[in-house]
Amino acid sequence: MKFLIPLFLFISTISFAQPLLQFNQERLNTDKYLMIGLGSWAAANFLVSGVGWATVSEGEAHYFHQMNVLWNTVNIGLAIPGYFNAKKSNPNLTFDKSVLNQHKTEKIFLINTGLDVAYISAGLLLKSNAKINLSKRDQFNGFGNGLLMQGGFLFLFDLTAYVIHNQHANKSLNKIMNTIELSSSGLGIKWNIGANLGLSKTKFY
Repeated sequence: MKFLIPLFLFISTISFAQPLLQFNQERLNTDKYLMIGLGSWAAANFLVSGVGWATVSEGEAHYFHQMNVLWNTVNIGLAIPGYFNAKKSNPNLTFDKSVLNQHKTEKIFLINTGLDVAYISAGLLLKSNAKINLSKRDQFNGFGNGLLMQGGFLFLFDLTAYVIHNQHANKSLNKIMNTIELSSSGLGIKWNIGANLGLSKTKFY
């Protein structure tokens, strides 16, 4: 029976590594699609508001378009490097690095969602101040409306991105985690080979 142990370890490792590689590739593909979405939004805003900023020289609309152009210059600056970073990243990671990258990705989008709420709040604050600062009413209203639109979009974008990554992990990563777990005695590792090969659990010490 002893000669079967290395064979079981080999088969289990292969069956464990392949879905892990697939999981990481799916995560990176999701990031690419998200960056394409962000970049498309930024490019559309940049084009429309670029024309608006150039043709409307006064009033709320002038400042609204100005805010959109400046804001989406930053968005494009984030989307392009983000896309190429996801494209060139190696999906062949160890289990611990896969979990670390997954948690890092979720954390980034979750933190960004909180920041988006701050952007929306800033927009509301500017519009509120416009009512008492008549000399800058158009500027505050224009900038405020811009922040509300951009902050609202980013809130939906980042929250959606977090939910997508979180559900992906719950569906795929947790299934992978179930294929390997510490033995109850703490003296070895229990490979749940049956999860992928239809065999019973076997302990190796």
